[in-house]
Amino acid sequence: MHTLNIFVGRIAFAVAFAALPLAVQGQTNSKPSPALAIRNSDQGSMRGGHRTAGISAADKKFVRTAAQGGMAEVELGKLATQKASSEEVKKFGQRMVDDHSKAGDQLKDIASSKGVPVPDKLSAKDQMTKDRLSKLSGEQFDKAYMKDMVQDHIQDVADFKRESTSGTDPDVKDFASKTLPTLKDHLRQAKEIAPANRTASNKMGPK
Repeated sequence: MHTLNIFVGRIAFAVAFAALPLAVQGQTNSKPSPALAIRNSDQGSMRGGHRTAGISAADKKFVRTAAQGGMAEVELGKLATQKASSEEVKKFGQRMVDDHSKAGDQLKDIASSKGVPVPDKLSAKDQMTKDRLSKLSGEQFDKAYMKDMVQDHIQDVADFKRESTSGTDPDVKDFASKTLPTLKDHLRQAKEIAPANRTASNKMGPK
């Protein structure tokens, strides 16, 4: 009898020992370790190599405004290549198309990674400007277009300079910093061309 009790006890111990790994596994599945939870959380907060949360309202506004303005520069630049009478103005218009298209593509990638929607058509104000310039031709177009370009780029430089110093999202801030020198050069060139057109017009005298 004593031998039988020992045999039964050993069987019970073996069954309990075999069930132990299953119990441990069940606990592991139901309650992940803190380290694993943190790692999973970090992976969920990343997309395309960028943090997807925490972008400020000011940064979002800058992204949308910059995208809107860049789109207008491209559309008006295309118009200048078609309607300008001055070769210098045409070349400037083509530069607007090239530079702002490139910057716009970069900004769209950043906006997408942040989950920030950007405009896909001209604003009402920009559409009015395009319609107004479309009705002009020759030197009238050149003067009006370059005047708008000076004004637009004064605002662009101010906006991008502010974002490059005060922005909180590192990707958006970096975009503003890298694009700012190009915008400053646009403004410099626009100011040089605009007086040239006024001078040429004045030399012709009253009609």
